[in-house]
Amino acid sequence: QVQLVESGGGLVQAGGSLRLSCAASGSISRINAMAWYRQAPGKQRELFAAITSDGSTNYADSVKGRFTISRDNGKNTAYLQMISLKPEDTAVYYCNADVRRLYWSNNSNYWGQGTQVTVSS
Repeated sequence: QVQLVESGGGLVQAGGSLRLSCAASGSISRINAMAWYRQAPGKQRELFAAITSDGSTNYADSVKGRFTISRDNGKNTAYLQMISLKPEDTAVYYCNADVRRLYWSNNSNYWGQGTQVTVSS
């Protein structure tokens, strides 16, 4: 089995910064793409940042220039550095990973449990 655990969420004032981490553990052979999603109250979960295994990144326009996704393949961990936070960034943030498990021939998709980010005005 594979587990993703997010950490680093919390309450911050508008204009502040937070850094989220997503650590993957378990029977992992390889982690392909990793991504961050968020879900605000009453809204659908949205993809806003993704990174491939070789470090290529993509961002939604709403976070471009403010958020940076990165990863440490040796630690099976992804990070999300968030600056210039806005109240509209308030949401539960979820990590997602496409994983090749040991001894498996197919990839599987996994989610973390989510971490709350609240930005006060």
